[in-house]
Amino acid sequence: MYNRMHMAITTKRLTILVDADMHHALLRKVGRGNIGRFLTDAAAPLLTNKTPLRVAYAEMAADRLREKEAREWSEVTIGEVYGS
Repeated sequence: MYNRMHMAITTKRLTILVDADMHHALLRKVGRGNIGRFLTDAAAPLLTNKTPLRVAYAEMAADRLREKEAREWSEVTIGEVYGS
């Protein structure tokens, strides 16, 4: 059963139409009274401007200049710590 604690937020009632199989699956998966929260949690990442962490790390890793500078910085830092 879908069960998460959430802070109190302002909510709005929304009527949506789903086919009967989808409705039954939602009831089985998350239970009556939890469908709205489940759909909100599923849709929120798709509607925000926030980049998922995995994508952000992939973008940083693809930046060759940034990676080169980070590697040089870490090597200097390690050298200072261990006296190399």
